[in-house]
Amino acid sequence: MAVRPIRIMGDPVLHAPASPVEDVTDEIRSLVADMFETMDAAPGVGLAAPQVGVPLRIFTYSYEDDEGLPWRGVIINPDLWMLPTVPGDPDPDEESEGCLSFPGERFALRRSERVRVTGRDLESRAVSLDVDGWRARILQHEFDHLDGVLYIDRLDAGDARIVQKIARKRGWGRPGSSWMPGVDDLDA
Repeated sequence: MAVRPIRIMGDPVLHAPASPVEDVTDEIRSLVADMFETMDAAPGVGLAAPQVGVPLRIFTYSYEDDEGLPWRGVIINPDLWMLPTVPGDPDPDEESEGCLSFPGERFALRRSERVRVTGRDLESRAVSLDVDGWRARILQHEFDHLDGVLYIDRLDAGDARIVQKIARKRGWGRPGSSWMPGVDDLDA
């Protein structure tokens, strides 16, 4: 297992749809192990394969609920169904999220409150998750990565301008930008 560099907005692999996984091979198992290690080192609650430069439809997730119970797994070739999003402006205190591919920032984004994600695990067994709240947000966020969408692409015009200003200031928004969890200090 190894921590891999995380691609930053502007890298082409983040902005194109990922390809389905044909077979779960030792190479895929190794990738998933690296994704868990990278996600934990970042730290993050989810990580999609394109974020580590691999254009495949795989994501990992890890979240501890209010009772301290762990929720952790991998989904290969996921499908997503969701309830319609409630209209209105997102609450910045309750609906802000961040992204390891736009590190160090958080913006409010309205998401569906309930989703179902189906797919396969590393043993090619069927997986089906019916979740709400933060778990639903995590799954929607990671699923978006597999379609070449970053959460910052979904922000309103005002926040989108702020994103572009931050990206220019930090030299992001171009191919090849990445950071290494545990090595790079992104707060500088």
